[in-house]
Amino acid sequence: MRDELIRRLFIAIPQLLLMSFITFLFLDLAPGDILAKYRFDPRISSETIQQIEAKFNFDKPVMVQYGHWLWRLVHFDLGYSFSREAEVADVIKERLFNTLLLSVFSIFFTWLVAIPLGIYAAVKQYSWGDRIMSALSYFGMSLPSFFLALLLMFLVYSLRGFPLFSWIPIGGMMSSGYEQMTLIGKIADRVAHMVIPVAVLTIGALAGLQRISRGNMLEELRKQYITTARAKGLPENKIIYTHALRNAINPLITLFGYEFSSLLSGAALLEIIVNWPGLGSLMLAAVKAQDTFLVMGSMMIGGLMLVAGNFIADLLLIIVDPRVRKG
Repeated sequence: MRDELIRRLFIAIPQLLLMSFITFLFLDLAPGDILAKYRFDPRISSETIQQIEAKFNFDKPVMVQYGHWLWRLVHFDLGYSFSREAEVADVIKERLFNTLLLSVFSIFFTWLVAIPLGIYAAVKQYSWGDRIMSALSYFGMSLPSFFLALLLMFLVYSLRGFPLFSWIPIGGMMSSGYEQMTLIGKIADRVAHMVIPVAVLTIGALAGLQRISRGNMLEELRKQYITTARAKGLPENKIIYTHALRNAINPLITLFGYEFSSLLSGAALLEIIVNWPGLGSLMLAAVKAQDTFLVMGSMMIGGLMLVAGNFIADLLLIIVDPRVRKG
């Protein structure tokens, strides 16, 4: 199995390279460039612009530009962000933690709630609880994240008079006077600002995962070994949680790796709406500004998050499934 994990890591390298090349090519095909604002600035001479183009190889063909970018990437240099006027690595480092904060908490609450609900819906198939959860799941999957964010923000704003909602901020990542707070106060303030964005991401992912876990459990509960276990008189809880769940959860673990990338794409518009300074909103701003190096750096980080998620999913699959471990 160790060889299989190593093989998958090596497969991820050409995938990342292909993704980076396609992104670089599309950025080059787009009209205009990041230096347009300098060209229209009367304080900057044409000689200075030419020097910048030569320094960053903007005057070279696209394949040469990509080759230089790739060479810098190998040396852990993501380039310079002209829109932020800072090194790309420094810009991304600020935003990456914020996005990971939302992603980790969202994934935690999604799995914490979706799996038990899926088990209940499968065991109590066609009950009122199953029907209600099915309706809510379809409703949750049909709602765009930006609309759900606006809905929750409006709801919290309308109910601010109630103590339960008065402590939840409408947007942003921190309150005024954050730097003067104690450590406990800073943590509490950050958690309060995370409530709406984490709730939006969790509801969207929860609906789909609950439906999948329900389907997997139903499939397992209909198999012959479950019938045999019941015929032998095993307790129902042991049949469900020891035998059926163990086999039903394996396909779900393979979905874990896609959570990071899907949350990154789903959080982009959400971060703009709730004014959360994350990696998704940074990437959209970089694309709008045609900041090639910042877009490429953000895309590579997103790709690495997907690779890391798949790697973690493979490790979890080895832990929970002895058949994979022996193979």
